Amino acid sequence: MIIAKAKKKENIAEYILYMWQVENLIRLLNLDIEKINTEIIMKFDQPDEVKNEMKDWYLGLINMMKDENKVENGHLQFIQNTINDLNDLHLRMIESPTEYDYKAFYALAKPGITDLVEKSNQKEISEIEACFNALYGLLLFRMQNKTISIETAQAMQHISKLIAELSKRNKQIELGEIEF
Repeated sequence: MIIAKAKKKENIAEYILYMWQVENLIRLLNLDIEKINTEIIMKFDQPDEVKNEMKDWYLGLINMMKDENKVENGHLQFIQNTINDLNDLHLRMIESPTEYDYKAFYALAKPGITDLVEKSNQKEISEIEACFNALYGLLLFRMQNKTISIETAQAMQHISKLIAELSKRNKQIELGEIEF
């Protein structure tokens, strides 16, 4: 909860990837709030009031996962909505006559994104969701000390830069610094 709030405020892409990790962690702990309390919440050096808020937050996520039938896999709708919003912003930016910098990032990332969409097992997946799937997969590879090919690393570097730029623009919009 504490980390999620900070990430959502600072970097929407990191927030999405973090929330995917939280979903998987909840699954790993069998959606058991007592295990989550023992393994996660109690390890935070926070007052009891904050720990209770954290427990409520995790319990809320567990209930949503059950209600949305995301117990075994998939992502919660509010997270998916955030990705959809970012994809809408992405589409508006690549159509904008003034977004030269963003279009340059996109041009470099486009070949890798096209490969991701084509290799996806999903019939309808947005480019931005495909990017997040790839970034999360890379995160899991790194956690397992697995290596990737040079070509994949280069593609991921371009995709990462595109998502970073998209997150930056999203934050600027939220702060009222730019309109889109």
